[in-house]
Amino acid sequence: MFVMELTYTAPIEAVEEQLDAHIAWLDGYYASGVFLASGRKVPRDGGIILAAGVSRAEIEKIAEEDPFTVAGVCTYRIIEFIATKTSSDLAPVRENPAA
Repeated sequence: MFVMELTYTAPIEAVEEQLDAHIAWLDGYYASGVFLASGRKVPRDGGIILAAGVSRAEIEKIAEEDPFTVAGVCTYRIIEFIATKTSSDLAPVRENPAA
């Protein structure tokens, strides 16, 4: 599983110009089952996306395709972790690491 942390690198007005395209990009990855949750950070200096079911290389490629990245208004920090315990709703993405 991945925590994708976006940090805005441009004024919020430039971010807002790309927001519709970013939301459409999010919707596509929700529809494919890769994205599990997302939202703005508080204070609003970026956002967070939880993702699963793909490799590190794939998640990096997904981040590069974000319209925010393409427009140069954010950077990504990607943290990979093994979700060994989850709520029952997230049981399908629970992982069992090799012993």
